[in-house]
Amino acid sequence: MKTELKPATVAELKVVRQNEMGAFLDAGTGNTSNDILLHKAQQTAEVSIGDVVKVFLYLDPKKRLTASMRVPKMREGQIARLKVINVTENGAFVDAGAERGIFMPFAEMIGCPKVGEIVWAKLYSDKSGRLAASMDVADEIRRASKPAENIKLGDNVKGTIYNITEAGAFVFSEGRHIVFIPQKYIPRVLRVGEVVSVRVTFIRDDGRLDGSLRDKKELELERDAEKIFAFMQKNGGELVLNDTSPPEKIFAVFKLSKAAFKRAVGHLFRQKRIQKVGDNFKLAD
Repeated sequence: MKTELKPATVAELKVVRQNEMGAFLDAGTGNTSNDILLHKAQQTAEVSIGDVVKVFLYLDPKKRLTASMRVPKMREGQIARLKVINVTENGAFVDAGAERGIFMPFAEMIGCPKVGEIVWAKLYSDKSGRLAASMDVADEIRRASKPAENIKLGDNVKGTIYNITEAGAFVFSEGRHIVFIPQKYIPRVLRVGEVVSVRVTFIRDDGRLDGSLRDKKELELERDAEKIFAFMQKNGGELVLNDTSPPEKIFAVFKLSKAAFKRAVGHLFRQKRIQKVGDNFKLAD
């Protein structure tokens, strides 16, 4: 008994007749009224009666099963960077090269991808046999990755974020290396699918990498020091916060941790740009 044909599936069907609109494919029901139209606009090569053609099935605006020779460019289980072409309350649609976008259920999304963004995704068959997409690609990326070679601490590697957790973000680099960015080294909100340049901070025994999106410590120190110096210039040359101030007060003013604040103030003091007056500081004379 022939399997029922459904939309969002790929099938190989026989051309049984043709007219000015295109070719009609045998749906296997024994009823010619169920033949599936392969419109001329959906043909990527000339077809003839008797040919067996590989097609992607979808529903036309009138909810009729229709065929196209533009099938997905990837097979089930394969991963690729796919563009989000539509977002609905139930999920999103991604461009996998087929005539219509492939549906990605909300449950298979990581984060909230927007139209136009490009994300790592894989194709799979849902419970009803329809092709669908999923952003849960961690296992596939692990299998596709390779240990880092000829990479040194401090090098920058470019890649795409494929997962974000409470612990941090995971990047698949252009060299097929997995890079983990701990949360403390992420200075801003990231999005799955975003392309980033990561500074390598640790090389693991298994060849995977740890990285940071923060500046090097020296650059961070200079940046923090200039922020405090500019604040003092605008506030009468004084700084009433010091190393005994509550961390929350320091953060409220400078968006810095207490440790970073103390390092920056010490840096300015050693440069003799500020001087200590009692428990506080002021700009140097």
